[in-house]
Amino acid sequence: MIEHIELLVEEPSTEAALRMLLPRFLAGISFEIHPHQGKHDLLTKLPGRLRGYARFLPASARVIVVVDRDNDDCVGLKKRMIATSVAARLLREGPFDVVNRIAIEELEAWFFGDWQAVLSAYPKVKPTIPQKSGYRDPDAITGGTWEALERVLRAAGYMKGGLRKTEAAREIGRYLEPGRNVSVSFQHFWRSLTS
Repeated sequence: MIEHIELLVEEPSTEAALRMLLPRFLAGISFEIHPHQGKHDLLTKLPGRLRGYARFLPASARVIVVVDRDNDDCVGLKKRMIATSVAARLLREGPFDVVNRIAIEELEAWFFGDWQAVLSAYPKVKPTIPQKSGYRDPDAITGGTWEALERVLRAAGYMKGGLRKTEAAREIGRYLEPGRNVSVSFQHFWRSLTS
C-alpha cells in the first residue's frame, strides 16, 4: 500500500495545480512536490535524485515524475525516463517504485480535459470550448496548449497581459475533478496515484 508519494515536476505551475488537487483526494497518503526549472532541468537532475531515493525509498513510497511532452517523441521520452529509473535501481519486481508520466502536450491539456474546472475558476470563458473542433481531444490540441488556454482566457477578458501560468494552474487546480477529466494523459497520471 502506498503511504507517501514524491512528485518530481518540471515547473512551478504543475506544482501549483497539484497542491490544489491532491489534498482533496489522497486521504491518508502524504506527498511532497519538487518543482524544477523546466523539463531539461528535471531530466538533467533526475539520475542523481533517483539514486538518492534508491538509498532510502521504503516499499510504501512511490516516486512519480511528470514532464510535458512538448514536441518530443513520446515513446523516446518515456524510454529515456525508464532507462534512468532502471539505472538508479528503482524499478523492482512487483509494483513500480518510479512512475513516469507525460502530460500531452502540456499541463494545460489537463485543464482543457476538465472544462468545468476552468469555468469555475474563470466564469466568463465560453462553456462551449470543448465542443469546438480544435478542442474536443485535449491531448490533441495543436499549437501549444498553454497558448490555447491563454487565447481562451484573454478572449473572455482574463489575463490581458498574458497567461500567468502558475496563477492559472492554482485557480483551475482548486476545481479539478479526476472523475470528469477527459484527458487521457491526465487519467494515466491519476491512476499512477491511486493504484
